[in-house]
Amino acid sequence: MPPRISTLGILPVIILVGCVQVPAPTPPARGLGATNLPETEPTPAEVSEVLSPRPTAQSSGALRDEEATLLMYRLSESDSAEAQMDLDRIIATDDTRFIAVLLELMRMNQIGQGSGAGYEALVAALQRLSGQTFGADWPAWIDWYGTTDLVPPPGFTGWKGKLLARIDPRFADFLRDQYPSRIRTEEIQWGGVRVDGIPALNNPAMVPASEESYMGAAEPVFGISLNGDSRAYPLRIMDWHEMANDVVGGVPVSLAYCTLCGSGIAYDGRGSDGVTYTFGSSGFLFRSNKLMYDRQTRSLWNQLTGDPVLGSLAGTGVKLNLLPVVVTTWEEWKTQHPDSLVLSLDTGYQRPYFPGAPYGDYFSNADTMFPVWQRSQTLPMKSRVYALNLDGVPKAYPVETLSQEQVVNDTLGSIPVVLIATRGVVTVKGISQRIGPVEYDAGAEVRAFDRGSETFSPGPDADTVLDSGGREWRVTEEALAGPEGQLAPRINGHLAYWFGWYAFFPQTLVYGEP
Repeated sequence: MPPRISTLGILPVIILVGCVQVPAPTPPARGLGATNLPETEPTPAEVSEVLSPRPTAQSSGALRDEEATLLMYRLSESDSAEAQMDLDRIIATDDTRFIAVLLELMRMNQIGQGSGAGYEALVAALQRLSGQTFGADWPAWIDWYGTTDLVPPPGFTGWKGKLLARIDPRFADFLRDQYPSRIRTEEIQWGGVRVDGIPALNNPAMVPASEESYMGAAEPVFGISLNGDSRAYPLRIMDWHEMANDVVGGVPVSLAYCTLCGSGIAYDGRGSDGVTYTFGSSGFLFRSNKLMYDRQTRSLWNQLTGDPVLGSLAGTGVKLNLLPVVVTTWEEWKTQHPDSLVLSLDTGYQRPYFPGAPYGDYFSNADTMFPVWQRSQTLPMKSRVYALNLDGVPKAYPVETLSQEQVVNDTLGSIPVVLIATRGVVTVKGISQRIGPVEYDAGAEVRAFDRGSETFSPGPDADTVLDSGGREWRVTEEALAGPEGQLAPRINGHLAYWFGWYAFFPQTLVYGEP
């Protein structure tokens, strides 16, 4: 989704933006851009009226909340000399609430949206307030800040919305002070695209599998089958769109795909409040995870958890339920579902729909594109895991281990489960737009079921498992089907990179680890 932007200097080096190349917009000479914000947020004129004349740098003592808020706005509005005086005032009072503010201004300078005191002055003030010496290393600052319990000045969310409105005025609609939030808004990062810069596919055109002519047999697809309606969403297309709002078997489905954290998750669009939601890409990230937004309320949602985290729905308890989805090869999916539909290349957008084109280099290396401070060394950062969260107990199953063992019997919380991965890892050979030929794994075809009192082992073929009595059970999308009509119902989970899962479930268990 995002561009790679150099953090070593003031000017941006944009290598790629998922669907569209977005150069840094030209900043306004003064002000934070045209926005439609609540009247409770101060305007530049109000800032000037309340704070003029400026306090001297010799002033000491903690800043009042009102003064801190207005100073925050003035730092991003003033000319360099005036902004430097305000920085001196903040440093003199040792108000660490401004560390978050300075980090935002530093980053805006790095991407060519600077104003105020200037880049070097901001970095110097940041180091002085924090006692850290990370210099221009923005990822290091983000990693450090995440470990702290620092808070920003009052009004920070709305201020940040106005600041980011220099890039896209619509960003201010998401970040408003009156909205409840379940996340630290300091950790929300611009992902390199504007709102819907990575366009969702809405009720996309499909063609029958028998008429498809562009797919390679070994290419990966997301496979969804509901109520007898089977559909394949090739990753060569979804890599460019990251969201598909569709109806499968009469069920509204949002296939939310975060390329950065390696997770493609199928959600039932019918929220727990009875409202059917459709989603788009906000252009924001949180811990390198896509923040999607619903088009009904424009609340921001965590793609990995299906929860609204900022906006009118945050804190309401509304949640999306998971639906079954697998990653497998086109050949395997067609064999299992010969009547399947598959995305047409006629998406309405002009993109180079080839395997690995937008993210092949990212998928094939061990690094993340954006900083994630909450990490674990239990597994390699970008190891693929199959993630389950049952009875409030999250657990990650390394895909490599699942593929080796093929059938894994486990108990998660109070629920006996069996995970089946009999077809091995899906390997992609593609061509990255940046580095040329690449090879990487896209995960594996994993399904989980409630095994009840049974214990299963691999059967004679990939679609069959054996129970403890040696009887054959058939693997289907809905359930394991026993020889006497028994059904072991499907349990819904999804793939993810290890770092992506751990960032939101640090208490997770890991299969094979003590």
